[in-house]
Formats: sequence, structure tokens, C-alpha cells
Amino acid sequence: MSDFRTRVVSLPGDVSVSFEFFPPHTEKMEATLWSSIQRLAPLNPEYVSVTYGAGGTTRDRTHKTVARILKETDLKPAAHLTCVGASRGEIDDVARRYWDAGVRHIVALRGDPPEGEGAYVPHPDGYAYASDLVTGLKRIADFEISVAAYPEVHPEAKSAQSDLDNLKRKIDAGASRAISQYFFDPVDFLRFVDRARTAGITAPIIPGILPVTNFERIKQFSQACGTYVPAWLADLFHGLDDEPETRELVAATVAAEQCRALIAAGVRQFHFYTLNRADLAYAICHILGVRPNDAETESDTK
Repeated sequence: MSDFRTRVVSLPGDVSVSFEFFPPHTEKMEATLWSSIQRLAPLNPEYVSVTYGAGGTTRDRTHKTVARILKETDLKPAAHLTCVGASRGEIDDVARRYWDAGVRHIVALRGDPPEGEGAYVPHPDGYAYASDLVTGLKRIADFEISVAAYPEVHPEAKSAQSDLDNLKRKIDAGASRAISQYFFDPVDFLRFVDRARTAGITAPIIPGILPVTNFERIKQFSQACGTYVPAWLADLFHGLDDEPETRELVAATVAAEQCRALIAAGVRQFHFYTLNRADLAYAICHILGVRPNDAETESDTK
């Protein structure tokens, strides 16, 4: 019994995390964002990323948020940058501004067109795809670059193999790692990593974890990005629309178990899509053994 308990409960002690935020567009949302950043900073994330709206709609707000993180915290920010709605020269200028400001990490994405504009169409004078953007960024400066990966296949990909080929092009162009779209079945992620390794992709592939704060909204997101929502997940959140506290407890449990299954398979890095809400990510990290240094020191002395 003791051997079983040790195998199930113990954690490896070398888990690392990163967090994603989005730039606020109201004073209230800005206060929520900075409260979340302050809450999660003591967990010493590898980096924190700041998203970039469809069509570059949050370009200035993204830059402002990243600049403030640099100025007011010890965190390492990673700025999202997309190909949509801008020429190569405009994107290059944005990248140079980031480098001059001290930003060394870019999350390079193709990006989605603004709502209502239909299918993605490359800018006539822009970078057509994320692999082109990675190549362009590497010409500007020696950025650390993260790119996206899709364990359940990008919804616009012709096939799973063509999606893998695209990921390999991004890595071969100079990307340091891939961050996955969120998923709910750890097996889907692990099988994807196996297929990527077979395809010759050796860069780290970090699982993206999205705690479910609003199940109906997650269903909508998932339809757009091609993520499968299993029936068991719907069953877990059934009847909790008016039970926010219970819903958060369930959300933390689901995400923590997802991470623990991945840890058992050898995964040691996780990227959390926080939606600018810190408490769930903080609780999940605590369960995984990712805690503030002072808490670790106190525990070690007992």
C-alpha cells in the first residue's frame, strides 16, 4: 500500500510553468490583469506571454502590457506577433521595437482574420505563414521564438500529416519550442508528440492547459479551434451554471488530473491559458508542486 501511495501522490519537483494573458481594454480589466500577474509571479514562471488580437487589433495594448511587465516585474515576457493585417515592414518594425525594449521572446503565429472576414488571406506584402514570420524574426535579431502546435490538427489543415509538416517548417526556420493548443485527453497530446518525434521534430512541445471556467464558452472555442470536448467533461460540468464556486473546484480538479497524467508520462513543462484569472492556475500549480520559493523553504525546514 505504501508503494502505491508514493507512486500516486509524489511529484517530481522539477515541473516548470508559463502563463498566458491577454491585454486589457478597460481600466477594470487592467486591474484584474495586474492582480493576476502579481498573484502568479511568485511561482517563478519560465515566462509569461501576452496575446495579440485578430488582425493585430490589440497591437498597441499588447506592446504596452509587455513593456509594463518588463518595467515593473522580474518576469520574462513573451510577446505574441501574427502575420495578419500588416506588411513585412510593419511587422519588422514591431519586432524591432520589442527588441529595443528588451523583449527577447516572441510567440510567432499566423493569426486569425478579424471576425466577419471569412477565411485567412495572406497580406499581399506580408508574411504569409508563421514559418515565414519565424524566418523574418530571425533575420532581425536572435529572438527566442515559440510557435503553435495542434495535437488534434489545425481546423484548416488538409491532413494531420500536412499539419505536422507545417510545424516542422516552423521549427526548422528557427523556433525554439512549440506550445500546443489546449486539449482535454492527455492521450491525444502524447500521441501527437510521438508522431512529431517520428517526423523528425526534436524541439520541446509544451502542453497548453486551459482550465474550464465557463463550459458553454469552452464549447464555442473548441468548435473554432478543432478541440474535441469529451462527453465526460460535459457531464462533470452539468448543472453547475449557477454554482461558480463548485464549478471552479471541478475545473481545478480536471486540469490538475490532466497535468498529473502528463507528468506520469514524463512531461515537465506546462503552459496555462489563464484568461487573466489567477486563482485556478495558482491552485493547479500548487497541486503540481509549483509553489513560491518562501513556501518551499518553509516546507524544507519542517
